[in-house]
Amino acid sequence: MASSFFTKTPSLSAIFSIYTSLSAFTILFRTLLHQIIPVQIRDFIISKFTDYFSAYFNSNFTFIIEEQCDYVTNQTFRAAQVYLPTLLSRISTGSLLVSSSNLKNPMAKPKFGIPVKAKLIDEFEGIHLEWTLFSAKDDTSYMSRQKRYFHLTCRKEFRDKIMSDYFAYIAKSSVKILTQRDNLNIYNYNPEYKRWESAIFQHHTTFETLAMEPELKNTLIRDLDAFSNGKDFFKTVGRAWKRGYLLYGPPGTGKSSLVAAIANHMNYSIYDLQLQSVKDDAMLRQILTLTENRSILLIEDLDCSSGADARKEDKEDDENQTKKNNPKVTLSGLLNFVDGLWSSCVEERIIIFTTNHKEKLDPALLRPGRMDVHILMDYCTPFVFKKLAALYLGIEEHDMFEPIEKMLLAVKATPAEITEQLMVSKNPDVTLKGLIEFLESKKIG
Repeated sequence: MASSFFTKTPSLSAIFSIYTSLSAFTILFRTLLHQIIPVQIRDFIISKFTDYFSAYFNSNFTFIIEEQCDYVTNQTFRAAQVYLPTLLSRISTGSLLVSSSNLKNPMAKPKFGIPVKAKLIDEFEGIHLEWTLFSAKDDTSYMSRQKRYFHLTCRKEFRDKIMSDYFAYIAKSSVKILTQRDNLNIYNYNPEYKRWESAIFQHHTTFETLAMEPELKNTLIRDLDAFSNGKDFFKTVGRAWKRGYLLYGPPGTGKSSLVAAIANHMNYSIYDLQLQSVKDDAMLRQILTLTENRSILLIEDLDCSSGADARKEDKEDDENQTKKNNPKVTLSGLLNFVDGLWSSCVEERIIIFTTNHKEKLDPALLRPGRMDVHILMDYCTPFVFKKLAALYLGIEEHDMFEPIEKMLLAVKATPAEITEQLMVSKNPDVTLKGLIEFLESKKIG
């Protein structure tokens, strides 16, 4: 049997002859391929063969998680963005992003982030995972912005496990991290770069330190807590999980302080939107979709925004006024922004409007569903004064309290004005005497 095998083995010359023939055929085929088939079709065929064989022989599978999905923020990307910084000790490349936006405390500990193309290693139920952040210019978008996306790589046999369990795990982990975060952010929209830019929010006002009538304060806290725990309710009744608050009253009555207290109570970051800087309704919708869940959207001085002005009785006057003011955001665009289909793009959102002149707003903006709770931020009352005195002077009783409280019932003074007087001196006698003189001057005036 062995001798038969060796007798059938081709000679060296025969092997060389076959090799020469194959080489000649290969050269001929390549020449014909280049001469007959156009370059575009040839490149397409080669790319398909390359993709097929690389996929066949590659044992890994890669998930691509883009920052934007259907014109809104990809919540899986956002969850990864929150979750992955907890894995910075497992970064496999020798670099880290270091940033600090705490202007009040230069010695504060900086924040560390993930550089582009850095690899992060994670492990889930014994499965080895590799994350990589990429950034590239988005040539398909008219906004001409940077497109960011994550690659998540695992072995092929674990693909279904990652799809069913791991993505749910990082989503739950990100929610837990956000509810326990130490620092809140305040965002301002940059129209030039078409993105929100953030700074650390360090307003220390809380409901405990807020000078506000106790009944109103307790009602507001109960409403906020009910909203926070109302996910199932909103889903059952088929409504977007959002709540609208209108803070109205004279300047200096504490509207901004109340916004800070709400943010600290809910542990929500704030998106501060200046409507005057918004180009049109389309830009307004785009800005809305770039915000995050569990946040406050703040629009201050709504009465100064042309789109929110009350409807004019006379059509001709309305047209002239429109031409004169050239409004950037229309009333219908603002209504759709607050209560339309686009308002449901983000969950667990609080929308807060502030105004000094509620009567100037169009009635369509004021109905429930758009502004659910209207809160009057009024002039200083005796209770608010005593709360401020306790905070700034450290006293709860004084002989001059009674005349001051009587004067506050007759004189319109804002909490901001009272606070300014209470900061004149640490000596209660000097300060309260000066406050009485201030209130008397207002009464005369």
